[in-house]
Amino acid sequence: MRLGRRQGTLDTISGPAALTDEQRVPDTRVTTMQLFNRAPASPTAPVKPGVRALLADAQPDGSVRCNACAHRCLVRSGRTGICGVRVNTAGELWSLAYGAVAAAALDPIEKKPLFHVDPGSTAYSISTLGCPFHCVFCQNWEIAQGPRLGLDIPLRPMSPEQVVAEARRSGARSIACTYVEPTVFLEYALDIGELARAAGLRMLFITDGYATPEAVGLLGGVLDAANVDLKSFDDAFYRKLCGARLAPVLEAIEAYRRAGVWLEITTLIIPGANDDEAQLRDLAGWIVERLGPGTPWHISRFHPDYRMRDVVATPAATLLRAAEIGREAGLHHVYVGNAPALGLEDTRCPGCSRVLVERNGYQVRSHLAAAGACPGCGRLLEGLFTGVPT
Repeated sequence: MRLGRRQGTLDTISGPAALTDEQRVPDTRVTTMQLFNRAPASPTAPVKPGVRALLADAQPDGSVRCNACAHRCLVRSGRTGICGVRVNTAGELWSLAYGAVAAAALDPIEKKPLFHVDPGSTAYSISTLGCPFHCVFCQNWEIAQGPRLGLDIPLRPMSPEQVVAEARRSGARSIACTYVEPTVFLEYALDIGELARAAGLRMLFITDGYATPEAVGLLGGVLDAANVDLKSFDDAFYRKLCGARLAPVLEAIEAYRRAGVWLEITTLIIPGANDDEAQLRDLAGWIVERLGPGTPWHISRFHPDYRMRDVVATPAATLLRAAEIGREAGLHHVYVGNAPALGLEDTRCPGCSRVLVERNGYQVRSHLAAAGACPGCGRLLEGLFTGVPT
């Protein structure tokens, strides 16, 4: 495997047939990825006996209701939920993902993407298997859909203590739960988050936003920032292409906001699927109204992958129009990712338009003054810029 061209994802070596220059997405960003090996490597067996899952309600018939994500799966004995890593064993729900790391990397934080959290720093990024979505355009489909597809994915046992130790050893300023939906390894993430906070590291989620209010309530005490994929403002898109619903995503985003988590939003623009201008206006307007105009919106260029290899990469004109729609809606910070030629990843002061953070791929140059202030007009930039949380 290699790192994919979309920010915050993995990509396989295999790819579609030859593409035109317009369809290609330049792979300009470099980072390192490790896939871990162990034997036996079965996605249906935990590295160790596992841990009892939180947010589970036992039912009289021996089934268990899982309340970690908005699917709220009713899991029968011996079966897993939709994610494939939370299993009913003798009437109790257990996490198969706890401590079973499928991928780890030292990533630039801009790759998440989190542009308003310690620009230029690195995040020690980890993932287990499993996902509550089954997006047909998934760029991490091997590890996200591995349990559902029966793939033999190599795993490495890592305790929360080991994760934090590796993060500190690497010089990272934060730990990111990413590549798949972190809610599926909720218990693991919570334990890592508590240790990360004690070690002076930030805790980050790169998420599809399908956590329940109960899960957000638990995470609020350890989570510093999250980038949420708001994939579309159309429920039919979510149902058809992701196997999910829009409303729970919007509810979770607002719940994270109320919990004090710094939020950035990403929308992958897929030609013919979610690039309707009216829907983009509604989406951008919702961000302004519910989260505030200072919330960064990352517009990301699609490239063909998984079961959507017959769709071309997003045209530059579509990306530029989406960015214009975001600015027209009143958003202060609209970024375009996976399209470096457009040069739309710098951060500018909303007050005086001065460039505060320059980005060229993963080369970052910050001009921010103390506490994230503009050195020109003194306006504070919204985000997390003042070192580690307390």
